[in-house]
Amino acid sequence: MKKVTEAASVYVPTAEDFVPVSSERKTDTSAESVGGSRHDTVKKFFAQKSAVVGVVILALLVIMSIIGPYLSGYDYADQELDRSNLAPKVPVFSEMGFLNGSELLPKTTGDTSHNRYEELGISDVYYIFGTDSLGRDMFSRCFMGLRISLIIAVVSTLINLFIGMNYGIISGYFGGMADVIMQRIADVIGSIPTLVVVTLLMLVMEPGMGSIILALMLSGWIEMSQIARAQVLNVKEMEYIQAARTLGAGHSHIIFGEILPNIIGKMITQIMISIPAAVFLEAFLSFVGLGMPPGSCSLGTLLSDGFKSVLIHPYQLIPSAILMILIIVGSHLVANGLKKAAE
Repeated sequence: MKKVTEAASVYVPTAEDFVPVSSERKTDTSAESVGGSRHDTVKKFFAQKSAVVGVVILALLVIMSIIGPYLSGYDYADQELDRSNLAPKVPVFSEMGFLNGSELLPKTTGDTSHNRYEELGISDVYYIFGTDSLGRDMFSRCFMGLRISLIIAVVSTLINLFIGMNYGIISGYFGGMADVIMQRIADVIGSIPTLVVVTLLMLVMEPGMGSIILALMLSGWIEMSQIARAQVLNVKEMEYIQAARTLGAGHSHIIFGEILPNIIGKMITQIMISIPAAVFLEAFLSFVGLGMPPGSCSLGTLLSDGFKSVLIHPYQLIPSAILMILIIVGSHLVANGLKKAAE
């Protein structure tokens, strides 16, 4: 104790001991911390094989939605009635006796092998996915339908994210009577079944992409707002938020600078769940005749058209069904990967 007292009496503070840390150093340290956290999250995400598979599936679907309609050489809307209901024919496999344009047609006497390519004398013509009842190329139609469905789903989901996230953040951050009123409004809107709202709206509007996006937007933001509000309520009482308030930070800085970066991960995960849900709802509307107008194509219209002849020409239904399954599987794999990486 005596030695410590003597050492303290000998030390004389200097001006350098009271120099504050520069703002540049603070910024660099904070950036390094945030950057390191993001790097760890990305590393955890790509360390999961299922998440990588999901990314690859979605990337391939997006690429094929862009270039797929032009690969076959046929326009998705061109009709050739004399080439209707042609079975799939692929150059490589046709020489092996597989996917050579033949199909089994059910008859009262039993299934009969049938090849319309040979009957029409067009053995040098190839339709990879076959043709529909109007002679339109199913390959180009499937990927054009994939493009339209993805556009509708992504645009409606981003709009729902913008509305729902802002609504939920305002409600959760300010709390009190504002939160009570906003949540009662959301409860009233959310209590009306989405399918009823969408169906009624589609009955009074002209069919098309814009009307479908508006229909998906009407109640799709409710779930986004609930997730955003729950995250804000969990974050806004933490120490760093209290410290920001103590230092005199305004509401906009706290919301966009402190709260939003910490809840955006959950919102991105919800986006990956909402996209396949929007694709499925669009497909349902088109399947029941309330979606895209006649002549256009989406996954829903393709499923609806293929379902009508599934017992005779199943190839008209299978490709579009597989594309929808891939969207759902890929999106959920990515969502699960994001969820685990953020833990």
